[in-house]
Amino acid sequence: MATPFLAAACRLSVVAPPTAQAPRPARRGLVAVRAEAGAGGGINPAIRKEEDKVVDTVLTGELAKPLTAYCRCWRSGTFPLCDGTHVKHNKATGDNVGPLLVKK
Repeated sequence: MATPFLAAACRLSVVAPPTAQAPRPARRGLVAVRAEAGAGGGINPAIRKEEDKVVDTVLTGELAKPLTAYCRCWRSGTFPLCDGTHVKHNKATGDNVGPLLVKK
């Protein structure tokens, strides 16, 4: 029996072996994230729109704190750092996006 799900614009299926008799254990670490386009047709509503592609690089040695949260919802007022705006975004859209946590 196949269980289809979407992950990062790819369609994948998890298939149990035909001889499996015992119930499968719960999967850990499997997260499906859904990004939905806004009224303007894009995920990024306003951040650095003049750039062809928004890319940020931070060396872990340059981090001021042992744990730093980076925005993945594109709604943060302190982008690229997370300010918790994803909570409001998730409630409004039914999405489940959260920050990227980088440890020093």
